Amino acid sequence: MSYNGKYISVVLPASGIGKRMNSNTNKQFILLKEKPILAYTIEKFDNNEYIDEIIIVAREEEKEYCLNEVVKKYGFRKVTKIVGGGAERQDSVYKGLLAVNSSCGIVIIHDGVRPFVRDEDITNSIDGVVKYKACVIGTPVKDTIKIVNMEKDIIDTPSRGTLWAVQTPQAFAYDIILKAYNEAIRNKIIATDDSMLVEELGYKVKIIEGSYSNIKITTPEDLKLAELLLS
Repeated sequence: MSYNGKYISVVLPASGIGKRMNSNTNKQFILLKEKPILAYTIEKFDNNEYIDEIIIVAREEEKEYCLNEVVKKYGFRKVTKIVGGGAERQDSVYKGLLAVNSSCGIVIIHDGVRPFVRDEDITNSIDGVVKYKACVIGTPVKDTIKIVNMEKDIIDTPSRGTLWAVQTPQAFAYDIILKAYNEAIRNKIIATDDSMLVEELGYKVKIIEGSYSNIKITTPEDLKLAELLLS
């Protein structure tokens, strides 16, 4: 199925090693109520009516494990490829972008360890690309944010009304995000999220309000919160 005539691909970077998790198992394969975190994430996109394909980016040595213990075990229908990741997340996402179907018009990039994304956020992301070409899911910050210098002195307190915590999914017209990544490689730009690279090209990126429960699981504390959210 397409959305407004657009073929929609999802890139799930899932090649992290999770140093902060203090686990022998890489974070995307840690079991959450007897099921790998990554499986919960894939399931959300596999069940969305508009998604055409899912590309998983895994560590090269974990590709077979991912195929057998996640994709085949849970019967995911839309996973078309598992590709090897790169040294950094940015490298992994780029490899995923190069692996999408040639008909791809919209690409959604989502963290493999962010399993609580809502179906409505996925669909809103797609709709956002149709309207604006580039959009991200996020939430208004609840805390007051301080900007500090290297000596930990507070140098500014920005207005909380202008601050949002950005999450994934981040969704883009495929030609725009691919161009953004190619330009980043050419100019050696390192970004903390995908939308930064699109911003560097001069495109406006729309933010769409999501859910505070859409957490990224990176620490043991996050894992405990995830168990509570599942309950």
